[in-house]
Amino acid sequence: MSRYSPAMTASWALPLSLLLVTAAAQEPTPVILWHGMGDSCCLPTSMGMIKRTVEENIPGVYVRSLMIGPNIIDDTLNGFFMPIDAQVEEACQKIAADDSLQGGYNAMGFSQGGQFLRAVAQRCPSPPMKNLITFGGQHQGVFGLPNCLGTEGVCEIVRELLDYGAYESFVQSHLAQAQYWHDPLKQQQYVEVSQFLADINNERDVKNETYKENLNKLENLVLVMFSNDTMVVPRESSHFGFYALGQDKVVVPLQQTPIYTEDYLGLQQLDTDGKLAMLATEGDHLEFSIDWLVENIINVYLK
Repeated sequence: MSRYSPAMTASWALPLSLLLVTAAAQEPTPVILWHGMGDSCCLPTSMGMIKRTVEENIPGVYVRSLMIGPNIIDDTLNGFFMPIDAQVEEACQKIAADDSLQGGYNAMGFSQGGQFLRAVAQRCPSPPMKNLITFGGQHQGVFGLPNCLGTEGVCEIVRELLDYGAYESFVQSHLAQAQYWHDPLKQQQYVEVSQFLADINNERDVKNETYKENLNKLENLVLVMFSNDTMVVPRESSHFGFYALGQDKVVVPLQQTPIYTEDYLGLQQLDTDGKLAMLATEGDHLEFSIDWLVENIINVYLK
């Protein structure tokens, strides 16, 4: 007859503990989504479709599409009229309070959600963001808004406010898009007045060293540009490219901009470390196939 002994317990404990550790290690990294202007967290044809695609290709993954505000309607309107700093702070609080994200997460930002999630990475490093993928983000801002995703009434208000004066204090305080408006003909005014982008891009005279430190904690920063983008002006802003200062005709790539050459944001360091990827795909703003998403993003950076 077999007898129980402490030795037998110990012999089973080690394999069991290894099994538990292995199972935990194999759990997929959670994913955070942040939608763009005129969209919401949960439309089945936009963020809902992205969420389902990630879940179908990474079994068991936890995916959360951020809602800013208490409901979908507020979430949509907040993308236009809630100060970006307040949006980022709410996102940071929701991520920090989510038990499923405490071990770290990957992030996918669509259009303006891209630079908003980059602000999360720079300002709120705990829990840690591992990979950040942005799709058609406006990382160097925009100087023009020919198309607007959203209801025509809201878009008309946005256009009128930008035409009135993106750097007027009232417009800066009440229109999110004005806070990443970047006029290359008024660079000094942009640096002084921009309530979001000039800060998050570390362009002020006094640099925030934690922004650079936190961005360099990413495992990968993946920037997707749409080659036929008619909404992001210039489209190279999705790759941190922008107009050469003092004019609005010639666009220079990231590597020729001060944000890279002076490396006050850490992009040059990310590039040197092989952690900066710049992808391009055909199509207008946010036009990509599910097959492309799976092959180039999910299989490479999220699995």
